[in-house]
Amino acid sequence: MTQPFLISDAVSAALADGRPVVALESTIISHGLPRPRNLEAAKEFEEILLSVGVTPATIAVLDGIPRIGLDADGVSRIANEDMVKASVRDLPILAAKGISGATTVAATAYLAGRAGARVFATGGLGGVHRGASATFDESADLSSLALAGVTVVAAGVKSVLDIAGTLERLETLSVPVVGYRTTNFPSFWLTESGEQIDWSVDSPAEIARVMQSQDDLGHGQGIIVANPLPPELQWEPAEHDSVLLEALAEADAQGIRGKAVTPFLLSYIVGASGGRSLEVNLDIARNNVRLAGEIAGAWSSLSHG
Repeated sequence: MTQPFLISDAVSAALADGRPVVALESTIISHGLPRPRNLEAAKEFEEILLSVGVTPATIAVLDGIPRIGLDADGVSRIANEDMVKASVRDLPILAAKGISGATTVAATAYLAGRAGARVFATGGLGGVHRGASATFDESADLSSLALAGVTVVAAGVKSVLDIAGTLERLETLSVPVVGYRTTNFPSFWLTESGEQIDWSVDSPAEIARVMQSQDDLGHGQGIIVANPLPPELQWEPAEHDSVLLEALAEADAQGIRGKAVTPFLLSYIVGASGGRSLEVNLDIARNNVRLAGEIAGAWSSLSHG
């Protein structure tokens, strides 16, 4: 029986020593950014962490084996090979078939939790889709975060989703959601969604204390840290709203349904925005990786200090 997943030497050593580690997903590289920008971004995200003494743990499935921490060749494969998006349900199938996949937020959080990496940076979460009351379309990100026991830094959920419905679902799943220095939940490209959340946190150290309290209580749920982009970096709201309405109308006109809706909307928005949405995507990811690195450092000091 082979080992169900492999942890790189660098990540394994950091975890054993109690040094800070941040997990990174791979679908943002494989599916979220165009080539060759995606490889440049993957290297940049890791370098942001390395420059402050944090070990990056980019996660993907290569040749059927989930890997926590990739070498340069592994990162290059994620950026340049055509791979499926792998959620938690797909992991045993990829393993049995010996094929590769880029891990979604759900799969990355699950594997990070199994490996003992407690902090994870992503761009935006999946959530409840518009019209989910009829389609039951809801991202596995939410239910996975209720079980994975990791702290996820994200700029909320994309505005193509049902943000209010997503927050309601997270409440049902008892997943704590805290805003980083805000109680206005962000909507990915925009600093504010208008949806209020109950709690804000003011520092990475405070987030680490919330993590410790969650451990002490034994609940097991992950924690979402909603980290909004600074207003000067967000997509211009009027342009965002116009492009989003145009994208939603086009999806309806073309009869796009089910799981095809979000990929269609995101692709349409990239084109309609002249690439502006992609540049904001990169700013979001950088902002979240930096904060995740600070949280991992605070967690390391608190739990192993």
